[in-house]
Amino acid sequence: MGVKTASEAETGQSATNQRLITYAEAGVEAISEEMRRDPTIFYMGQGVGPRGGNFQQSRGLWTEFGGVRVRDTPIAERGQTGLGIGAALAGSHPIVDIVFLDFVLEAICEIIQQASTIHYISDGKFKVPVVVRAAGGGIRSTGPHHSHTFYSFFMHIPGLKVALPSTPYDVKGLMKTTLRDNNPVIFIEHKALYNTKGHVPKEEYLIPFGQAVVRKPGDQITLVAMGQMVGRAMQAAAKLEEEGVSVEIIDPRTLAPFDKETILTSVAKTGRLVIVDEAYAACGVSAEIAAIIASEALYDLDAPILRICTLPAPHAFSPSLDNYLVPSVDRIVTEVAALVGKKL
Repeated sequence: MGVKTASEAETGQSATNQRLITYAEAGVEAISEEMRRDPTIFYMGQGVGPRGGNFQQSRGLWTEFGGVRVRDTPIAERGQTGLGIGAALAGSHPIVDIVFLDFVLEAICEIIQQASTIHYISDGKFKVPVVVRAAGGGIRSTGPHHSHTFYSFFMHIPGLKVALPSTPYDVKGLMKTTLRDNNPVIFIEHKALYNTKGHVPKEEYLIPFGQAVVRKPGDQITLVAMGQMVGRAMQAAAKLEEEGVSVEIIDPRTLAPFDKETILTSVAKTGRLVIVDEAYAACGVSAEIAAIIASEALYDLDAPILRICTLPAPHAFSPSLDNYLVPSVDRIVTEVAALVGKKL
């Protein structure tokens, strides 16, 4: 059977090929299938070998592929990323698992100054098919060193691709596409999603980069959400529906390349735009989306653009304070309702 695009697979699932698996399992399945297909792929990171990773994101890979193709590394993010770039230049396709997105900052020079530019400065002679995989976002009030969502840093840089899957289906489809791409890819998964379950077909499928998905149709408000916020937006939309407010939810799935057309089409229909993002508002993805709509669809808007983001303060160890900072379902409901003149 041929490879399906996301839309074909999502609408074409049958009772025989559907199964519920976790977000973590979907990632492992994608990587193992691609490692069997392509012997140049190898995996390295902290604790990704026999232990299977902090979030079981590499569970079983070491058992199947051994210590040559699945390698534990020291806590040395800059070193392992530099090694990965060098291996990519030499003909391999490495996956560099940084574990926590926060510590990608240790390797920022390698990613931005080297991985993103080598193809350009070599006049296309060299390719850098390296995958930097990391878990972002807050979970269980882990404080300012293990809660960040730095994806806008990489969306800003030409030469990098950025994936941000929110479902098990998307993790598998996007990871398989990533491992067939000759460009450096930043693959960001949300820690709070690893144990969530979703339908993933048994048959092979790929999700093209730059193809957003409408998670829920609606006609009064366009709501763009990413990562963990997609689930919260869906819960909020269900509550708003009870109050007669129809929300269309769009999940970009990848930030570079970015599918603006799906959002522009939706805004032309609804006349209102809300962006829900776990990252900070300043200079972030929400600001970029707002700028796109303001410059290309200003006269389609019937109300100001609303951004619902994490408040500008360090992530807290206090659960009550952290819950206050990060967008909640209740906050989304309240602020979206106010946009259409309802007080809930």
